[in-house]
Amino acid sequence: MSKLANDTRVFDVDPAIEVQNVRFANRYGFNLAGHLYLSKSFAEGEKYQAIAITGPFGAVKEQASGLYAQTLAQHDFVTLAFDQSMTGESSGTRRNVASSDIFVEDFSAAVDFLGSQKFVDRERIGILGICGLGSHALTAASIDTRIKAVATSVMYDMSSSMWDGIGTPKTEEQREVEKQYLADMRWKEVDSGKQVPGPHELAFDQNNRPLYAASLFPQKLPADADSITKDFYNYYVQRAFHPRSINSTTAWDAVSPWSYYNFPLQQNIDKITAPKLIVTGEKAHSRYMAEAAYKRLTDPKELIVVPGATHCDLYDQMAKIPFAKFAAFFKNNLK
Repeated sequence: MSKLANDTRVFDVDPAIEVQNVRFANRYGFNLAGHLYLSKSFAEGEKYQAIAITGPFGAVKEQASGLYAQTLAQHDFVTLAFDQSMTGESSGTRRNVASSDIFVEDFSAAVDFLGSQKFVDRERIGILGICGLGSHALTAASIDTRIKAVATSVMYDMSSSMWDGIGTPKTEEQREVEKQYLADMRWKEVDSGKQVPGPHELAFDQNNRPLYAASLFPQKLPADADSITKDFYNYYVQRAFHPRSINSTTAWDAVSPWSYYNFPLQQNIDKITAPKLIVTGEKAHSRYMAEAAYKRLTDPKELIVVPGATHCDLYDQMAKIPFAKFAAFFKNNLK
């Protein structure tokens, strides 16, 4: 039976799966907030396979990661859905700051936590990253040998999306403009004494001027919005709105790209020895990022492209998310 007080999960909750509020610390001193889902057949004295899950980038554990955690708990795993440092219910005096290094560490901290539970076999722990946290998951697995299997769903390479752009690559002129924009944002914070929200993936107008917005989405989507914006809006603002979700209510700290330029992700993913599963959607705008990462990975690895699925379809559309495949992958490789 669920033990969550003031339950604000935005998906259909299975009352047969026990879930607990938990907190655990990472190596940098942040306290991470998580929901621990116990296996459907949980019994005292048994040791279970476990999976740490987070994402999408800008979401909270009450959204997609919680849905993934609950569903995989139905497949007899112990699962942990958690908020990244400085987001959701996790600690951090500065809020909504994204960090390539800290978010990768958060995965290893989740492994620490799971491996300290008496009912988890610490030799059978895997991780799963959704959307932008997929690139952090692969990066974590490239160094942390305690991660025995790693999967991603509609993976976004956040360093690439920020520095290179999505679809149409940024020009060198735009990169120089963006560096000045970030410097200006830092001075704006210094002078105002306040944190400034802003886009984490900067776009430009036809004159190469940065397009600023204090929130990711407007309250009402324009009729001429592009298909990618519609896909995200329909998830974060409509069917899965959550007041603690960055993408539902606000924007990241405006200087967040700083970290991803200086400390890019996925530099050593070709060194991952654990089994890898890369899942993406046929119509996902992020598909090329997942396929690029897959090409760099060494065996054992597997790529699944879900027919007809957009990026956000694989956040919560139960008929499209290949949960049976995720379950089989982890069961076969967390031995």
